Amino acid sequence: QVQLVESGGGLVQAGGSLRLSCAASGSVSSILRWGWYRQAPGKQRELVADVTSGLSKNYADSVKGRFTISRDDAKNTVYLQMNSLKLEDTAVYYCKAWLVMGNYWGQGTQVTVSS
Repeated sequence: QVQLVESGGGLVQAGGSLRLSCAASGSVSSILRWGWYRQAPGKQRELVADVTSGLSKNYADSVKGRFTISRDDAKNTVYLQMNSLKLEDTAVYYCKAWLVMGNYWGQGTQVTVSS
């Protein structure tokens, strides 16, 4: 089994920054791809950013230029640096890991941006 634990969420004012982390533990082999998703109240979960094992990155248009995804394979951890946060970034953020044996989700961390 693989467990993903997220941290770093919280309350921040618009224009501020937060850094999310997600660490994998358990029977972790090579993580093929990491992703960050978010789900706002009343909305569907959406992809925010992902990064492959080859470090190819993909971002949602709404976060391009503001968010940066990175990974540390030695620590089995993925990060999401979020700058210039906007009210509409408020959501529960989830990490996801793609491994050969399956896909796994974190439990989610709340990010609230206030005016």
